[in-house]
Amino acid sequence: MTRIAVISAGLSVPSSTRLLADRLAEATVAAIQHPVEVDVVELRPLAHPLADHLLTGFPSGELAEAIETVRLADALIVVTPVFSASYSGLFKTFFDVLETDTLAGVPVLIAATAGTARHSLVLEHALRPLFSYLHAVVVPTGVFAASEDFGEAGLQTRIDRAAGELATLLGGAPRQRARTVEDEFADPTPFEDLLRGA
Repeated sequence: MTRIAVISAGLSVPSSTRLLADRLAEATVAAIQHPVEVDVVELRPLAHPLADHLLTGFPSGELAEAIETVRLADALIVVTPVFSASYSGLFKTFFDVLETDTLAGVPVLIAATAGTARHSLVLEHALRPLFSYLHAVVVPTGVFAASEDFGEAGLQTRIDRAAGELATLLGGAPRQRARTVEDEFADPTPFEDLLRGA
């Protein structure tokens, strides 16, 4: 079964960021022709655990579960509000604490919300470079929604296009997941075999 992780960095309740994330997830599920499991990760409740992780180097509780959800996902839908013409600090912090290559080869649909259309280039100057740096495969169409876009037909058209592109990427071969420390110790080579090979 295909697993999609939806990452929403909205801070208010209810949140336009979460609303956009839900609409993108619904459109993606509709575009995929096989069973899909969708897991939503809300970053707002993880703010304190994220700060603790930055200080200790170890995730715990709900944050560890969220990181595992992302690690096991076949694709991501990520949505952030725009703060100071870029993604939010909470959004960036979550992706900062992921292990190297967690997102390598993972299809990612990027999206953002803001109060004004003046921030629409955030997709190209902030989000796309971030996920390219993380070696993810970013779908061509990003979705930006200003406050006035909700309720407009053009937003749904962009949502459907981006969801279709993500569904197309998910039609390929399953991705190779990044190895974890647990994987490295799961099946160790006996020391005597290592000596024989020397």
